[in-house]
Amino acid sequence: MHKKMIASATLVTLAALLAACGQTKQTGSSAKQVMKTAVTGEISTLDSSKYGDTVSSETLQNTMEGLYRFNKKGQAKLAGAVKVTKSKDQKVYTFTLRKNAKWSNGDPVTAQDYVTAWRRTVDPKNDSLDSDSYQVIKNGTDIVAGKKKVSSLGIKALGKYKLQVTLENPIQYLPDLLTGAQFYPQDTKIVKKYGSSYGTSSSKLVYNGPFKVTGWTGSSIKWTLKKNKTYWNAKSVSLSAVKVQVIKTTSTGLNLYKGGQLDYAPVDADYVKQYEKNADYHTKTTPTNGYMVFNTKRKTTGNVHVRRAISLGVNKSELVKTVLHSGKAAQGLVASDFIYDENGKDYRTSAGKLMTYNLKQARKEWALAKKQLGKSKITIELLTSDMDASKRVGEYLQSNLMKNLPGLTVKLRSIPLKSRLADTTKHNFDMVYGTWQPSFQDPIDYLTIGGLFNLESDYKNSTFWKEIKQARSTYATQPAKRQASLIAAEKQLVQKDAFVAPLYQAGVSYLLKSKVTGFRLSPYGTVAYYWDVKIK
Repeated sequence: MHKKMIASATLVTLAALLAACGQTKQTGSSAKQVMKTAVTGEISTLDSSKYGDTVSSETLQNTMEGLYRFNKKGQAKLAGAVKVTKSKDQKVYTFTLRKNAKWSNGDPVTAQDYVTAWRRTVDPKNDSLDSDSYQVIKNGTDIVAGKKKVSSLGIKALGKYKLQVTLENPIQYLPDLLTGAQFYPQDTKIVKKYGSSYGTSSSKLVYNGPFKVTGWTGSSIKWTLKKNKTYWNAKSVSLSAVKVQVIKTTSTGLNLYKGGQLDYAPVDADYVKQYEKNADYHTKTTPTNGYMVFNTKRKTTGNVHVRRAISLGVNKSELVKTVLHSGKAAQGLVASDFIYDENGKDYRTSAGKLMTYNLKQARKEWALAKKQLGKSKITIELLTSDMDASKRVGEYLQSNLMKNLPGLTVKLRSIPLKSRLADTTKHNFDMVYGTWQPSFQDPIDYLTIGGLFNLESDYKNSTFWKEIKQARSTYATQPAKRQASLIAAEKQLVQKDAFVAPLYQAGVSYLLKSKVTGFRLSPYGTVAYYWDVKIK
């Protein structure tokens, strides 16, 4: 969870930066097929078992390929595999791998390469930041906890091109989950060759995706994604290269864009008004949450009426309009326009609007809170990171809540992100503001991870956990009943107990040269896909 929190804390700026990444070429001249783009930070590692940031994730997603890949419509489709069969109980998946898939050194991509990679990711000694994704794979949780051997993970090579995956319980979202970089294969021969230095520079691994990385030494602020000629579908890739540089300030990126040195530029909240009427301007709402979580162990924020009053008392639409300038007000914890049932209906529409701005009801809850606590004046501290974007949201929440809830004083404490994460884990907070990006398109990701610090240790509501358990097991293969359980769980968590206060769905904004076609973001809005990009 920490990885996702760290990655999403810089979401609005980072997503925009990555967004524009897909701008470059296609006219015939190889020089015109070179895209110039930027990211907000350095690559941490190219080891898909150890990465923990969005820049590394974006790089991996453009240079590696797993069993599935998102298509142009944002749907997970077979990629590294050509066929999949499921057992009757829907727990065992057997994949037939693509025989024409090769690594950039010419090695075939085999079933053993998946076994090697997945075992490395769950191995406790590798301290993977994404090992929690393997909870759905048989024995994944126990292996990460050191209770079972790595070799017991539910993955097995049945032959050179035959792979078997066994789940703990049936899940509907496995294809979507397996698009993630943490599930990519790794060339077994290369892993053995480099050992602990695998993935620490662009030359210490090989690639099986549309591009390969060159020029990254482990600390570089510039590198190149070069077209991978051994990629099985290389003929569909128009770009010959993507030249990437680290640019940490929005103003610098905008100046480079205007000077023709970049094919895109991010536009954060401070610049939206200036550029929103520009022909190159683009904006998109993402499924990433902005939210507040409460410390239920403290007397004041442990009071349900306090939590409900605050959750109902924030003018979320005004926050989006006056501070963020992109995205939209939250209607619940699970994002809208992101998860659909088998009939194509949005989950959010089915679940309804939960804890949207309602000043009259907020003040009723606030009166009950003050009566129960025996106080006419209440002081609550709001914890945020010290990044400018987070501080601005914190300042809005502070002033808006103090205006809307008589007798409330909100004290703002803004500290470095790493410290904010640590303090939240240690319960050193009253309420905390943060953002969170989902890992797969299913409500259960929002409801059981979702940036919800201390959920399992602090939130003991039996109704909620019963519904979650049913969604995970009893109703795992019954979509309608499963969704009903998830909706009931969300209402309990958000509406009745107000453990979390959803605020908004984040947006990304950026400038993109009109000559660029085929550029798109991942369904999560934070990773740029280059492989379909062309220049007119």
